[in-house]
Amino acid sequence: MKLILMLQDSKKKLTVDELAERFGVSRRTIFRDFNVLSEINVPVTWDRYSGYGVMDGYKIPPLMFTSRELATIMVGLNFVKSQVDKMLVDDAKGVEVKIKNVLPDELKQFMNSLDDRTVVDPFLHFGHEKKEGGNWYLVSSAISQKKTMTFSYRSKSQETVTDRKVDPYLLVFYRDHWNVIGFSHKRQAIRNFVLDRMSDVKILEEKFEKKSKIDTEALIFGSNESGQLVEVLVDESADRAFRANLPTKIFKEKEVSSKKIKVSFFFENLGFLNEWLLQFGEKVEIVSPESLKKNRREVLKKMLEKC
Repeated sequence: MKLILMLQDSKKKLTVDELAERFGVSRRTIFRDFNVLSEINVPVTWDRYSGYGVMDGYKIPPLMFTSRELATIMVGLNFVKSQVDKMLVDDAKGVEVKIKNVLPDELKQFMNSLDDRTVVDPFLHFGHEKKEGGNWYLVSSAISQKKTMTFSYRSKSQETVTDRKVDPYLLVFYRDHWNVIGFSHKRQAIRNFVLDRMSDVKILEEKFEKKSKIDTEALIFGSNESGQLVEVLVDESADRAFRANLPTKIFKEKEVSSKKIKVSFFFENLGFLNEWLLQFGEKVEIVSPESLKKNRREVLKKMLEKC
């Protein structure tokens, strides 16, 4: 496609040597590509003195989108551009440039008008420094090829770095970071790894098969099934935000009054859960376990001591 566009847009014909140098390939590769273009009826022209071109008036049909489709694309691109991962942001900007370059002027103006006026998650977009780390593309490649990968993994406290070997199953975005969920050879169990704490990612030649038939929902929520049973009372006014962001799956709920819902779920890291629940203030009341109540009292006491 790049070769066709270059021949189409060039004001002069191009030699095989010029094309080979531009693409960083051999002359033989360029000749092979010309054979392919001939097979798909692209009218390539040749002059022994000036080189190759395409017949005057030949144009590749432009990539056509409706304004509705472009608006959808802009929402997706702006979500990716709001990410903390710098590599994802740069890749999204590259995609945007390529799309704009093949659009008719009218649609290009429409896309430009939406660019700065469509903001997805402003707290991520404006409030976070972009980070290097992980390499989402290598991880996604390993997932698609079902190949085992290795990487160095930094602990949350940043005090230790360990080498990991993982069969990657799934990429998941949660709140402000990307995760890869897969089978850890070290733990012999399914584990979650945060991409920006991964470095030196390598794809191995060895293929893997999933240890068991497990679906996407089970992969995301399954790690909490071994945790403790948690029960909370959620005020009606906080119910929507609570459900949308709860980092696990609700397995039971019961309306206890016209304004209160009792919600039950399993969770492993109660310290993290306690910090997450505090954002709802008095709108979420802990019913059980007692250890979570105790954790909340201790955190609130420390907060009051600093006031």
